[in-house]
Amino acid sequence: MGATVTDPLVGRLVDGRYEVVSRIARGGMATVYLAVDRRLDRDVALKVMHPHLAEGASGSDFVARFRREARAAARLTHPGLVGVYDQGVDGETSYLTMEHVDGSNLRRRLGERGALTVEEALRVGESVLDALAAAHRAGLVHRDIKPENVLLATDGRVKLADFGLARAVTEVTSTTTGTVLGTVAYLAPELVVRGASDARTDVYACGILLFEMLTGRQPFTGETPIQVAFQHVNSDVPAPSDELTWLPMEVDELVQALAARAPDDRPVDAAAALVLLRRTRAALDPETLARRADVAPSIVLPLATDPDETDLDDLDEGTTPTTADEDGQETTRLDASSARGATVALPIGLGVQPADAPPDRPAPTDARRHRARWWVVLAVLAALVGAGVLWYVQAGPGAFTTVPRVLGGDEATVTAALEDAGLGAHATHDFDTAAPVDTVFATEPGVGSRVRKGTVVVFTVSKGPDYVQVPDGVVLVLQKDAANALTTAGLTPRYDEPKYDDTAANGYVLSATLPDGTPAAPGTQSTRGTEVTLVVSKGPAPAAITSVVGDTVEQATASLLTDNMKLVATEAFHDTVEAGRIISQDPPSGTQGHRGDTVDVVVSKGPEPIALPNTYGQNVKTAQKALEDLGFVVKVQHPQGISPLNLVYSQSPAGGEGKTAPKGSTITLNVF
Repeated sequence: MGATVTDPLVGRLVDGRYEVVSRIARGGMATVYLAVDRRLDRDVALKVMHPHLAEGASGSDFVARFRREARAAARLTHPGLVGVYDQGVDGETSYLTMEHVDGSNLRRRLGERGALTVEEALRVGESVLDALAAAHRAGLVHRDIKPENVLLATDGRVKLADFGLARAVTEVTSTTTGTVLGTVAYLAPELVVRGASDARTDVYACGILLFEMLTGRQPFTGETPIQVAFQHVNSDVPAPSDELTWLPMEVDELVQALAARAPDDRPVDAAAALVLLRRTRAALDPETLARRADVAPSIVLPLATDPDETDLDDLDEGTTPTTADEDGQETTRLDASSARGATVALPIGLGVQPADAPPDRPAPTDARRHRARWWVVLAVLAALVGAGVLWYVQAGPGAFTTVPRVLGGDEATVTAALEDAGLGAHATHDFDTAAPVDTVFATEPGVGSRVRKGTVVVFTVSKGPDYVQVPDGVVLVLQKDAANALTTAGLTPRYDEPKYDDTAANGYVLSATLPDGTPAAPGTQSTRGTEVTLVVSKGPAPAAITSVVGDTVEQATASLLTDNMKLVATEAFHDTVEAGRIISQDPPSGTQGHRGDTVDVVVSKGPEPIALPNTYGQNVKTAQKALEDLGFVVKVQHPQGISPLNLVYSQSPAGGEGKTAPKGSTITLNVF
């Protein structure tokens, strides 16, 4: 006998806000649904924790830790991280709402293709490490890196999901059962042995992930989880080239560095691992980057690797795989074990008598038999009619009604309509951007739902849009300060591509815009939760320093102005460089700088002037030596002929007190 498999959350309105549309995936800790945020009219991913996590003595601890981890994850803002929007509890349902990523995940991609090209594997690894680096800088560790948590959007983006969830569950379960939570194929040895984890634990899982993307298989597999964990603790991760002989040594070194058994042998965090990965990719040629392992695609997971945690085999515990019956409805078979302890209804009139039944009596006469038969028929008919009426009003169609179409009505009208349908009515009030004030925009159960009569229908009356104002301190401040200001004001920061800017330092916000493209000026009114797009400065753009040696100050200023660089000049005497020309510069030509940098130059003042002595009456040799020692060039003339006196009677230029001449100048001595 088939029983239709349904999910009780599909179609429900969780916390009066999130309308569950369909189930996306089910894992060991939670089930993920596609839902519509009725308040902001957007698709979200609704992650609902399995109820058993919140049961028992440790349940309250889990809820508290889960909330703290959700808040910590919500503070992370990075394009490679799945954004956390909200967290709450609705009855016994603990949930997270997150950014809905339209696409698939890495597990599905590997199942479909077997392995990725070297270029694709390194690109996915780079995106994961880049996102992890932002978390590690904030002091957060993921603890559950695996293909299921690497989401591949249809537009090519790579997103990392599930920050903090594994940690929240582990901190509770480890105190009560001595166990540690995680997917065994990616557990670091220290997590298995001591339950200790830090940023290097995530780096290890990224190394395993990279091995799997390159080769199409995990480095360690086994029949049981304990066998896999034993290999992680006691064996080094093999080189990927053991599987793919064409892989270069650089790739082996990268994987084995990230997945080293000893934490001290790994990069200290994701940022350091990211540098190592980028260096490796730069060393590979295009032909190698384009190659892919020849592995047959398969969506069957390795044994003892990912039990109960995949969206490829979405089975609930205790049921057999679902099949389709003739009319297309999904059904499931019920085996003996699932029926154990259940009440089973048996049909009446099987034609079997008890073993101790009395012997048959003589047959009555025809008339008596006829009358008795009619009485039996009438009694059966009466019983059937009574049972039918009772069934109709207690369990059949008469016990149920349909939630009427009341959306758009006011509170009084909707209350009357629900009561006329035999239902209870309870009004709540909430903000809504689309519904006019004082009109009903949602019901739980939803409009058109079949419910038992007497059910209380909770309907939500619109208070209109929830307006907030854009705060001060968003533009020309550090990114984290702008994000905090927006979050505090009830707005959601998102980020466009960063840009170079000549005046704003790296990390400062250049602009903030609303979804319609208008500037998010302080005091601008918008609805709560609106995304404000921030463009963050990368600082001045890189620019090479050009040579200005030998130029005049005017020429050098014009040359450097093309890169918005500034020139600061000092002067110095120089024997060979003419006055007004640049002797040297700092930084030197060819240095890599940035737009707006300052270049210091030394400008020549020409040769240094030296005091010129008066040599009149001196012996020519004495005078000549004195002038040459001072750096002058001496020219001796005998206008009146050679005389034995050899005395200077005039010099040009003339010397004496206050007289100077540039070093290297020619001094003419007239001798007789």
